[in-house]
Amino acid sequence: MDITNAIVAEGIVKVFKKKARRKHIIGPKIGKDELVYAVNKVDMKVRKGELFGLLGPNGAGKTTLVKCLSALLLPNEGTAVINGHDIVEDPIAARESIGITTGGERTLYWKLSGRDNLRYFAALYGLSSDEANQRIDYLMKIMGLLDKQYERIEKYSTGMRQKVSICRALIHDPPVLLLDEPTLGLDPSFSRFIRLFIKKDLNEKQGKTILLTTHYMDEADQLCDRIAIMNQGKIVAVDTPENLKKSIPHDEVLEVKCLGHADFEGIGQRVYSQSEDGVQVHRIHSENVEEIMSEVIKAADSAKILSMNVTKPTLEDVFIHLTGTRLTGEFNEE
Repeated sequence: MDITNAIVAEGIVKVFKKKARRKHIIGPKIGKDELVYAVNKVDMKVRKGELFGLLGPNGAGKTTLVKCLSALLLPNEGTAVINGHDIVEDPIAARESIGITTGGERTLYWKLSGRDNLRYFAALYGLSSDEANQRIDYLMKIMGLLDKQYERIEKYSTGMRQKVSICRALIHDPPVLLLDEPTLGLDPSFSRFIRLFIKKDLNEKQGKTILLTTHYMDEADQLCDRIAIMNQGKIVAVDTPENLKKSIPHDEVLEVKCLGHADFEGIGQRVYSQSEDGVQVHRIHSENVEEIMSEVIKAADSAKILSMNVTKPTLEDVFIHLTGTRLTGEFNEE
């Protein structure tokens, strides 16, 4: 039994079949069925008591991997061991060690109250009535939900529902938590509360092992001890946030925002460009950005420079450096 790692994934593959479309409902297929590798030979180890981040864009395979780790989906190849239990050989024991929240899904019963939802899930985990009530009182108190506990979930705000989802994941006090996009769609105040609760209470105070998926680079940077960067079903790098940022070959990045077209090709070592609400944003990697500023101003030509800022590499830069794409979409490399 592995006494160091709470999660060990070995060669996990999950394949889905994408069916070819038909011109008519009963007509012949146009093209062929395709196999889509949502997760492709993933190896990963998460240490006990670690807050481990899985960072990647939408569609990278994060949610599918979480569902495989929680035994909600069986992998086509490979396996994982959760708290000493193999998800293929002993999925029930593995599930008992896990609390899971899956963002963006309707996983609560909207016609039941918040408290009744938690009573239902507590019963599924085999808690006695007294144990369930004590646990529910504790969780709803720390989440600030006691005054709304008897209201139907359908009347809750998005943030309140997410709090109940986290309560549900914690109802049986599991040692391992799989939190899939826990702040997705929440307003800033709820997001700050959830992040603080995950980091300070669940991880540092209670010592729970947490696998957190996100496409928010700041969230991963602030919360996680280590981060795995995932893209197109594969993990492309694993390290601490600081070490990942140090892996960028250049210490400084010049961020230039301008109106109109500007061609900065050939300036610095690498240039990435994107458009944000009509404003062109260029991130120019260079060993010494001060030396290239005059070149940038000259190359802007007819474009109007709105700002020029010298920054340190971010996890977004790391992701772009490794994959050539942004966490939130395509990034053009000049």
